[in-house]
Amino acid sequence: MDRPGPAAAPPAAFSEIPAELAALGDVVVTKRHWGAFTGTELDLQLRRRGIHRIVLAGISTSVGVESTARTAWELSYDLVFPEDATADTDPDSHAHTFGKIFPRIGKVSTTDEVIAALRP
Repeated sequence: MDRPGPAAAPPAAFSEIPAELAALGDVVVTKRHWGAFTGTELDLQLRRRGIHRIVLAGISTSVGVESTARTAWELSYDLVFPEDATADTDPDSHAHTFGKIFPRIGKVSTTDEVIAALRP
């Protein structure tokens, strides 16, 4: 079965990390599927660094974010989902994922709560 291609190619420098967000020692993992763990070394890179909790947000709540979350949960990561940092083109799908899926596999939160938890 043929899969449809992207509607349009991403803009030039689409995958570049803006200088103001880059940090020394950043590890870049190129996501090629809906879930960030599929076909990447993300799990290996996290485990090498002793990371066991992931704050997961992004665009496409019910597709990419949920796919990544399900795999992360299966790999025994602790998950936090800031709802106000996650979006979907379908509001009903977003509401379903945050109302039914994410509470079962992690902690639903806000960006303010995440930032407050990171402060010393």
